[in-house]
Amino acid sequence: MGRLTTHVLDTALGRPAAGLVIELWAVEPKPSRLRRVETNADGRVDGAILEGAEFGPGIYELRFFAGDYLKASGAALTEPLFLDIIPIRFGISSAKDHYHVPLLLSPYGYSTYRGS
Repeated sequence: MGRLTTHVLDTALGRPAAGLVIELWAVEPKPSRLRRVETNADGRVDGAILEGAEFGPGIYELRFFAGDYLKASGAALTEPLFLDIIPIRFGISSAKDHYHVPLLLSPYGYSTYRGS
């Protein structure tokens, strides 16, 4: 069975981003929030964000609430924040595969990729 997972690393501090809120949205046919989760001490979500019968092909979006996390981390930030909510839109083409969408985060930049 396929599944969707993520993790977040704070590259400015060189550690996992604990306590970062993430929402999963289905984009089509009508945007709808599927999950709201929070990263643990390892910067990961406990278990898969999506799996089983709910996991299937489609367009999805993970929304990482980076601004709230960065404020809580004590980072020196400007107002308004340069990064606040980071949306990552991606497609799932196979319900049999593992899709891992990590976020590497700092106050002024981020990157992502399809992990394993």
